Amino acid sequence: MQVIESAMRRSRTVVMSLAVIIVAGVMTYVGVPKEAEPDIKIPMIYVHMTHEGISPEDAERLLVRPMEQEIRTIEGIEELTADAYEGGASVTIRFDAGTNVDIALQDARAKVDAAKAKLPAETEEPRVSEIKFSRFDPMLILNLAGEVPERTLTTIARDLKEKIEGVSGVLEVTLVGVREELMEIVVDPRAMESYGLDQSQIFSLVDRNNRLVAAGALHTSEGRFPVKVPGVFETAADLLEMPIKVVDDRIVQFRDVAEVRRTYKDAESVARLNGNPALAIEVVQRSGANIIGTVGEVRTLIEAERQNWPPGIEIVASRDKSKDVNRMLSNLQNSVISAVLLVFIIIIGILGIRAAGLVGIAIPGSFLLGILTIAAFGITINMMVLFALIMAVGLLVDGAIVVTELADRRMAEGMEKRDAYSSAARRMSWPIIASTCTTLAAFVPLAFWPNEMGEFMKFLPITLIAVLSASLLMALLFVPTLGSIFGASGTMSEQARRDLTVAETGDLDQISGMTGKYIQFLKRSLKRPWINVAAVTGLLVITYGAFFAFGRGVELFPSIEPEFANLEIRARGDLSTEEKDFLVRQVEAYVLDLDEVESVYAKTGGSGQGAAEDQIGTITLNFIEWDERRPADQILADIRTSTAGLAGISIQTQKAQDGPQQGKPVSVELSSRFPDILTDATRKVREALETIDGVYNIDDTRPLPGIEWRIDVDRAEAARFGADITLVGNMIQLVTNGIKVGEYRPDDADDEIDIRVRYPYVDRSLAQIDELRIPTQNGLVPISNFVERVPANKVSTIQRTNMRRTMKVEADVLEDYLDGEIVRQMVEMLPYLEIDPSVAVQFRGGSEDQQEAQAFLGKAMMIAVSVMAIILVTQFNNLFQALLILTAVVFSTGGVLLGHLVMDKPFGTVMSGVGVITLAGIVVNNNIVFIDTFNVLKNRGSIAYEAILRTCALRLRPVLLTTVTTILGLMPMVFAVDIDLINRDISVGAPATQYFSQLSSSVAGGLAFATILTLLLTPSLLMIRANASAWFAGRKNRRSDQAITAHSYQQDAAKN
Repeated sequence: MQVIESAMRRSRTVVMSLAVIIVAGVMTYVGVPKEAEPDIKIPMIYVHMTHEGISPEDAERLLVRPMEQEIRTIEGIEELTADAYEGGASVTIRFDAGTNVDIALQDARAKVDAAKAKLPAETEEPRVSEIKFSRFDPMLILNLAGEVPERTLTTIARDLKEKIEGVSGVLEVTLVGVREELMEIVVDPRAMESYGLDQSQIFSLVDRNNRLVAAGALHTSEGRFPVKVPGVFETAADLLEMPIKVVDDRIVQFRDVAEVRRTYKDAESVARLNGNPALAIEVVQRSGANIIGTVGEVRTLIEAERQNWPPGIEIVASRDKSKDVNRMLSNLQNSVISAVLLVFIIIIGILGIRAAGLVGIAIPGSFLLGILTIAAFGITINMMVLFALIMAVGLLVDGAIVVTELADRRMAEGMEKRDAYSSAARRMSWPIIASTCTTLAAFVPLAFWPNEMGEFMKFLPITLIAVLSASLLMALLFVPTLGSIFGASGTMSEQARRDLTVAETGDLDQISGMTGKYIQFLKRSLKRPWINVAAVTGLLVITYGAFFAFGRGVELFPSIEPEFANLEIRARGDLSTEEKDFLVRQVEAYVLDLDEVESVYAKTGGSGQGAAEDQIGTITLNFIEWDERRPADQILADIRTSTAGLAGISIQTQKAQDGPQQGKPVSVELSSRFPDILTDATRKVREALETIDGVYNIDDTRPLPGIEWRIDVDRAEAARFGADITLVGNMIQLVTNGIKVGEYRPDDADDEIDIRVRYPYVDRSLAQIDELRIPTQNGLVPISNFVERVPANKVSTIQRTNMRRTMKVEADVLEDYLDGEIVRQMVEMLPYLEIDPSVAVQFRGGSEDQQEAQAFLGKAMMIAVSVMAIILVTQFNNLFQALLILTAVVFSTGGVLLGHLVMDKPFGTVMSGVGVITLAGIVVNNNIVFIDTFNVLKNRGSIAYEAILRTCALRLRPVLLTTVTTILGLMPMVFAVDIDLINRDISVGAPATQYFSQLSSSVAGGLAFATILTLLLTPSLLMIRANASAWFAGRKNRRSDQAITAHSYQQDAAKN
């Protein structure tokens, strides 16, 4: 090719370009942001609405439905879910894959603004935000604890929040466990009655005296003077000194009938770290920020601030992703180095040091050029990128090996090194381009994987595309050019050189060694090629049967040993926060004594949206290092056993999920427009699920047994006394959360603080509601004259999906059971449950994700194979040869299953599925070079049988070399081995290596299996085709001879 010749003539330019690539690539790798898991963009928008004290039913009717009506008109919505709960509601909008999140956010905000007019006036401003992966998993969670007053901890936490948000790599800081401040006016109902005051007077006085009146400006001959009437409350003393009534000559002030204090809203949650009261500070990284550097800046800032704190305060990081990133990057970098060394050793042993050096240049050159490319598109260095580099180690040297091996053979025949490398590069250019394109064809569809799983996985194919494209340049331009300068004949023995010469033109019986034995075997087996094909097909069938009979089954995503786990504590009943905390402390007391737990963070109440209704608290266990403890499954099993005897509570253990969030593997969603029948249908599904072996942690979202009090007002009777619903509601609020009468902003607060009026604690009870007195024209009238207090069933949360009421039944699956099998049994049982036809049943969660992943990977496989077929037909202009090459794809799947059997691993829908598609692009490479060599020999005049044998003799060495290098490059990940050469440490089973063991086993096992079959099956298929062609040609010749004979006979008969 002209480009190759031009590059070799301008060798200095090529060498300088390589130097620039290496230097720029190293600088880019050092400077590019690094993270453990990719920060993916999820096409989801979250709308949050707060309305103090609203019930779930009213929240559904007054908040959710108006918002749904507006939002549903947005284009591209895939699913609309909503939760209505006490105190507010939320709506989550999921858009179709590929939707521009920024445009979707603008559309959502416009629709929310339109819906605000339909919401009650007391509803706070709806908040619209984009759901980002990093928000679910903050890079740093700091727990602030100590035996100091709550206000001290709160002040320190807020001060830290403000300063941490100033760090450039921080997106936002959230405080957990910090109660909202409140200016509380505690009125004495008896003192008010004695002064003849009523509540409406109090509300009016506070409202009218807490204002800033801008009275304008005064223009006089002496100048212009602004005038204002300042009346905004700044301190509690301002309220206490406010006059509320004049009795004779005495002025009654607020302090005479009320106590004013700055406090916090009633506690709904309690947090502790290692048994001490604590607050949590969650730090979320900015997209594209370097986690390691950002966490370092935050820690430096905290150390500086600690000097000003009072003694007794400790701050502990219960979650520090920078450690995970460092550990994971270290493990993966060690795997890259190990893979490179293993590949290099093999190349040196076969090609010699100098030739191996030329091939070795392709590894850092391709890596760094690929990193430069992905960094230019804003991609960070994460675990998916690093694993792509590990996979690429064995792949990217294939082209360089083929060129260097052929050039080495040419030099052994006496050719000059420049001519040898030029000839080898030009001769192998089209096979290398075709093989690289077929490999890329496998990865391109994966780059368009939709939904969260695809967003998470796409970094793997994108990196491989960049690196393998770079390896093509290395193999055809850089390696030949460097070889023309530094190349030399390899360490090939005289016997090996003679064998290569004989393989090309001599007597094949004179070839010695392994190649000679291989040729002799082929000579015998090619006499009956159908037997070879039948044997290989039978082996494939046996492998499939063995996997289905003895394999570990199928799972969605590999199970990774976690760094932490959660205990969800459940209890039923109308429990106060203090009662909940008493129960949580019982479990906390047990886990605090565990040696395998580094820290314990307990939180009572305030579980947030998405939590089960009976969940009263959570305990987060941060484990010690994975190699210093038992597996998390065993630790959690012991906790479940040891706490099983605690009365009144149940405990569910949840390991941290790595990778895309999947939810519980078994999730059944029931929906209907008739809410009354949902509860019974949900009960039936749960009872059916409980009969299936292998499930635990079963949840459902039915309303729990509980009581709520309804205050039924007789409107007609109330009207007789001049009362109405608003007045009654305001009076009852005095007993509950208090009535908001205004706001004020003190100097030491960033946000406005509510001013609320309420009764003293001793007067806040159910009995007090019946004793309330309402001011009317006839004086104070007991509320019991026209109000009835009625108990009703409590509803905690109302869930809706696509504007229909929904309920769910979810469960986890034990380790030795298959998710798909549990779901299949549930599907079979559904027709016998007699569920009302108006109830729609759908399987969600992990099973839905698995079905979506299987559907996409199946389509991606078909697209990849189709593109490969087009490339192969273009390369060879022969349909049979293209199909022959693609047979390697089919037979390689047997190696995938065999690899999983040997390694005793389940087949992962995501990782193993990606491995199969990856393998499809790799296994055809050897066949491409094989068929290309066969065609060249055939065109020289060799008969098919001889051309097949000579092709096998010539290509055995490079085929085995490229296969061995690819497999060895994956071996550290296959066996989950981490070799730390710097610290001289070897570990097996590190969490970072568990991610990719399935994928590595798929590629390595499939490639080994397919290579062996290629060396036997491909020659056999070529021989069958040659025999069939000879038979058809002979038949045609016989017919032609018969026709000629018949024609001659007819002519002779005519003459006679």
